[in-house]
Amino acid sequence: MNTLRAFVSSDAFNRFIVAVIVVNAITLGLETVPAAMRAAGGLILLIDLVCLSIFTAELALKIAAHGPRFFRSGWNWFDLIVVAVAYIPGNGGLSVLRALRILRVLRLVSAFPRLRRVVEGFFSALPGMASVFLLMALIFYMASVMATKFFAATHPEWFGDIGRSAYSLFQIMTLESWSMGIVRPIMEIHPWAWAFFVPFILATTFAVVNLLVGLIVNSMQDAHGAEEAEATDAYRDEVLDRLKAIEARLDRDGR
Repeated sequence: MNTLRAFVSSDAFNRFIVAVIVVNAITLGLETVPAAMRAAGGLILLIDLVCLSIFTAELALKIAAHGPRFFRSGWNWFDLIVVAVAYIPGNGGLSVLRALRILRVLRLVSAFPRLRRVVEGFFSALPGMASVFLLMALIFYMASVMATKFFAATHPEWFGDIGRSAYSLFQIMTLESWSMGIVRPIMEIHPWAWAFFVPFILATTFAVVNLLVGLIVNSMQDAHGAEEAEATDAYRDEVLDRLKAIEARLDRDGR
């Protein structure tokens, strides 16, 4: 059992799985190219089947090596679900879900510790992000109501109701064609409109969005610090074990 656990945890095994993931990602992309499928469709599907078999064998080996502890890791559950999606029947109403096979590419996240740290940092930032999203929702709601009352009569295609206003304001927040596409045409009729849109952009694009980025960055730094602390503790425990072994050997030699 220890030999099997060491095998599935070895760098060579992990590098092999990463290579299979990359090959599988390429084949899944080629399946969307009609010319490639006409030229080598059978080979592409065979490679996809071989990759799926390797992923299934990998999970079986890890379950056999770690036992029930395998299911205590969220990343292991993620790998299990991603591979299980590939076994969804390719016909009937579930055929659309076959497109989710491309999620197998996300296994690269679980294969690289640095990518895992990014994802873990993002999820640890979600509680703080909830408050920021609530603030964003309040700003959008108030701005959508105001924009509808201000500009619905002259520009109903953008601000005819609260839904259209919210969508237009979202486009403005992303700074996509906000000036020449929306704001300047409105200012031809409402010259004061800049006094509404500029504060909205400052409050959303440059304040709230940057606040979200800051929360995520801080969470990633915390996750990195926790990982370094765990590595330091593991190294310290290893050194202590070696010192105890040396002390015991010296005691035996002294006697």
